[in-house]
Amino acid sequence: MERHEIDDELAGTGAQQLLTCSSMARLAYLAMDATPRVIPIGFYWTGDQVVVSTAATAPKVAALSARPDVALTIDSGDTPGEARALSIRGRASIRIVDGVTEEYLASARKTMDAEAAAQFEQNCRELYDQMARIAITPHWVRYYDFGAGRLPRFLQELVERTGG
Repeated sequence: MERHEIDDELAGTGAQQLLTCSSMARLAYLAMDATPRVIPIGFYWTGDQVVVSTAATAPKVAALSARPDVALTIDSGDTPGEARALSIRGRASIRIVDGVTEEYLASARKTMDAEAAAQFEQNCRELYDQMARIAITPHWVRYYDFGAGRLPRFLQELVERTGG
């Protein structure tokens, strides 16, 4: 996918809403034993990358260091008419940082008031000597809005073929 196509997908209102929402993302990767994993994870969108943070000793850090290709989805909606999803495929780069990553704290602030966020930050700073900052650079992106008819191609073709 060309960079301008990625930028166009990410620039849409619906995609931006999902990138800045307080929902969890689901991260898919291959573990060290080469079996697939999908995990819910907090995230922060920098405008160029999706950043997730975790303990430097977390198993996913070693797995992503060995196999950095990932898939990520952020979705919302409880009914077919409300269903929206942002699907991202990309490559993860990992940097071990001292203390707590700023993106980890910024992600948490999306769901907390100021007092709770301050307490959360204090607890994190006591817990983590180091964190892994995992930055995912998108190489392929699609935004779907099922209620608005923005569907995966195969589904759109099926709807058109059946007249549905």
